[in-house]
Amino acid sequence: VLREWMALTYFNLGSNQIGAEGAGKLASVLGECKALVHFDLSHNAIGDEAVRKLLEVLGECKGLVHLDLGGTGIGLKGLDSLMEVLAGWKALAHLGLSCNRIRTHFAGRLAGVLGECKALTHLDLGDCCIDLQDNLVHAGMASRLAEGLGECEALAHLNLSRNWIRAEGAGRLAGVLGECKALEHLNLSHNDISAEGAERLAGVLGECEALAHLNLSRNRIGAEGAERLAKVLVECKALVHLDLSQNGICDEGAGRL
Repeated sequence: VLREWMALTYFNLGSNQIGAEGAGKLASVLGECKALVHFDLSHNAIGDEAVRKLLEVLGECKGLVHLDLGGTGIGLKGLDSLMEVLAGWKALAHLGLSCNRIRTHFAGRLAGVLGECKALTHLDLGDCCIDLQDNLVHAGMASRLAEGLGECEALAHLNLSRNWIRAEGAGRLAGVLGECKALEHLNLSHNDISAEGAERLAGVLGECEALAHLNLSRNRIGAEGAERLAKVLVECKALVHLDLSQNGICDEGAGRL
């Protein structure tokens, strides 16, 4: 039937228990849907090879604006294909890759081409096993990822929740977040950032003039971190949503907010 839907622009198949076999069949006909603008296959465990085949076909959809492959099992092959086609999607505004074991190495490579996505406004890398700490294994790629994010001038929504950012990674992000002038939504929850990381972020959050939604829940920020954040968040005039839940702030920290 898909072969007959050549004018199809919106196609959402999220959470449908589709596997590699079904994805392979989709790939064989999606090439006819060159008008596709929105494609969502999230939370279908199709695997790396199937993702690769789909991306080779989707590369022909030059007007693609929204792509969500979260929870599909994308790996090295799929990410290589993604990097090959990203530059051709001049209008791509939303890229969802959450709940995939992308890890720091692959994320760093991906960041190398993110700067070419001038229209990108939404990037979801939540729960992707990304480690932004200062260590010998990941230091280079972590730096590349942070720098790549800084080149996404139109980026408005960034989700890095449930990764391994910690205090060191917060420092890396702080070095580039000030360049993201369009940033409105920032989710860094579940990252063990701690009071030290909160202090590093505090140094730059005041420069994010468009920031309206900030989620730092479950980060062990404590009373000290809450105080440091409070001193700069007062400069975020657009801030309307602040989530500091489950941070051990206690009475002392509440009094400092």
